[in-house]
Amino acid sequence: MRTTLIAYIPEQSIPLVEYLIKKYAINLKIVNERQTKHGDFRTFTDGRTQITVNNNLNKYQFLLTLVHEIAHHVTYKKFGRVQPHGKEWKTVFQHLMLPFLRPDIYPNHILPLLANHFKNPKASTDSDPKLALALKGNTAKNGKNFVFEIPQGMLFQYKKNTYKMGKKRRTRFECLNLKNNKVYLFNQNIEVSIVKLT
Repeated sequence: MRTTLIAYIPEQSIPLVEYLIKKYAINLKIVNERQTKHGDFRTFTDGRTQITVNNNLNKYQFLLTLVHEIAHHVTYKKFGRVQPHGKEWKTVFQHLMLPFLRPDIYPNHILPLLANHFKNPKASTDSDPKLALALKGNTAKNGKNFVFEIPQGMLFQYKKNTYKMGKKRRTRFECLNLKNNKVYLFNQNIEVSIVKLT
């Protein structure tokens, strides 16, 4: 397990993760990137459970996602079927994540953001824009831009659709889909491609 984990999580976190995997008999599967989620936890009719985590995440995102999903597993084993991101899960997630909040695992600039996030953890770290951006190293993938970097009125592509950048609401941006003429709200850290007009 160690040789697999070392490619995906910070080295200092490996003993802690191995302990959790062994203690809770975690069935972990590392999968190709999915657009809609970083990871998931599922139960099967025969009683088996499985955690999947996307292979494209950096070490800090991967670790946080893995512990998030382990928290679902532990919550399910302790409480049965409860609200997916309800108070039981939040408490378990906070408890499981605490040992990882160290400067030899997460960089100093991320730790205060994580501490703030864990006062009341959300269903997705992407709903915490400052933390999500810090976990990505404040850099979009090659050839991409974050939505918040796109000037108003400029065109961009996301999932094969073209949008026109609109106004900022509190934390999200109004973007007009040019195909169906509907306005969609975009999280500010979504990565998109600018449409270059020729």
